[in-house]
Amino acid sequence: MAGHSKWKNIQRRKNAQDAKRGKAFMKAAKDIYVAAKEGGADPETNAALRLAIDKAKAENMPNENIERNIKKATGTLDGVSYEEITYEGYGPGGTAVMVELLTDNKNRSAAEVRHAFSKSGGNLGENGCVAFMFNRKGYIVIDRSTTDADEDTVMLAAIEAGADEMETSDEVFEIYTETESFKDVRDALVAEGFELDTAEVTFVPTTYTGLDEDNQAKMERLIERLEDLDDVQDVHHNAE
Repeated sequence: MAGHSKWKNIQRRKNAQDAKRGKAFMKAAKDIYVAAKEGGADPETNAALRLAIDKAKAENMPNENIERNIKKATGTLDGVSYEEITYEGYGPGGTAVMVELLTDNKNRSAAEVRHAFSKSGGNLGENGCVAFMFNRKGYIVIDRSTTDADEDTVMLAAIEAGADEMETSDEVFEIYTETESFKDVRDALVAEGFELDTAEVTFVPTTYTGLDEDNQAKMERLIERLEDLDDVQDVHHNAE
């Protein structure tokens, strides 16, 4: 039994590590896709793509994965056409959920997303059913361990670049922008020498929904099921 228990513990740790790596790959793939679609496939002339590739390599993403995501974005992946889709739905406890996908098969993706919702106590909704609960914003994160700059210095740089607001914690600086000014702010901060942990246009909730312990567990399972789907690029929600 002791050997069996040890094997189970090793498997559990391995599964957790695999899941964490999968999520890191998913985020890196999205960053590469967005950067390549926005600025082209050449990292020498596309600073955002160069940054995304560097981060992907730091996560040990294989080169073929990197190239495939660049080809997806530029429409040069042989025989495959990808479409960006956003699904909306309600999670446990009435939470609002937005799911961004990149897919070559809309029917398959819809079925998989619907199944993930139903298995977790939620349901897929119509377009527009929860979108009004979110604002589309530029979102940039700087890990404080990567810079010697204090809060005032980072805030001044962000404001001068056109950012709307900044929130500070012990670990990170979080900077928010309008979608129109996101690229300018991102590029200005990179030019100032800041290392960006996250730089994306995302959905920011306008209100949040509190959950009891049972619905919190269901919500976590819903997020995990959605993030495990190959086509899912990002999951947004308003659960506290």
